[in-house]
Amino acid sequence: MKVKICGITNLEDALDAINAGADALGFVFYEPSPRYIRPIDAKKIVEQLPPFVQTVGLFVNESSKHINDICKVAHMQLAQIIDDEDTTEFDNLEVTYIKVERIESKEDLENLEDSFKLVDAFVPGFGGEGKRIAIDWFKGLDCSKIILAGGLKAENLKELKGFGFYGVDVSSGVEQSKGKKDNQKMIDFVKVAHEI
Repeated sequence: MKVKICGITNLEDALDAINAGADALGFVFYEPSPRYIRPIDAKKIVEQLPPFVQTVGLFVNESSKHINDICKVAHMQLAQIIDDEDTTEFDNLEVTYIKVERIESKEDLENLEDSFKLVDAFVPGFGGEGKRIAIDWFKGLDCSKIILAGGLKAENLKELKGFGFYGVDVSSGVEQSKGKKDNQKMIDFVKVAHEI
């Protein structure tokens, strides 16, 4: 199972996440977030990363131009996009992207397109709230193209066994405080994810 650790704000956390075995690092370019990072600061971190680690920029209701510009400056390889307000013109994106689907009901899951997507619990704000989607909503669904986010931590990951999720995305579940990661929590999380 692939693991993305999101909300990276400093080089130490980025390197610790990689050493823990993370496949991808997420950088939040949504200014109201306590995990927000300026594109130029993200670039400085990315320039010091080892190869074969994917960098992912998180965007909320932004234009394609804005996403393209930030990804270029910050060296993001993938854009993770919440587009609740239909702001993003996806055809104009110059970067590979994945859509975030914010789920409120089992029906929302059943109506998803057959493509890779990141699925998170719907909350009034955006990201890092620690709210979980009911795992039993996924019973009987093909989860092989779903990256699950929301309320995950090492202690509850085992509940995902048998569903066949492509990957998991964690932020608050491996933090000491908002924007600062806990090295041991990252190690424990990745270890359990890789055992599933």
